[in-house]
Amino acid sequence: MPTMRMQQSLADIEEAFAEEIEEDRERRDRLARRAEQRSRQRHIEKAHKHGTIRYALLVLTLITTAILVTWAMFWTLYQVTS
Repeated sequence: MPTMRMQQSLADIEEAFAEEIEEDRERRDRLARRAEQRSRQRHIEKAHKHGTIRYALLVLTLITTAILVTWAMFWTLYQVTS
């Protein structure tokens, strides 16, 4: 009987070990997927931030250009009429 009990306990230990290995794999996969999602999200946020900054610079450049062209036009008109 003791060998039967020992075989049973070894089988239980092996089964528990196999289950633990499977749980570890699943946990590693979950962690890897989560890390990939965080990385993708950071990339999206970074691209959005850079896009916003570029858009603001574009608007600022257009406004500055309009102001300079208007000033140059009126200054030239003033010079011509004087």
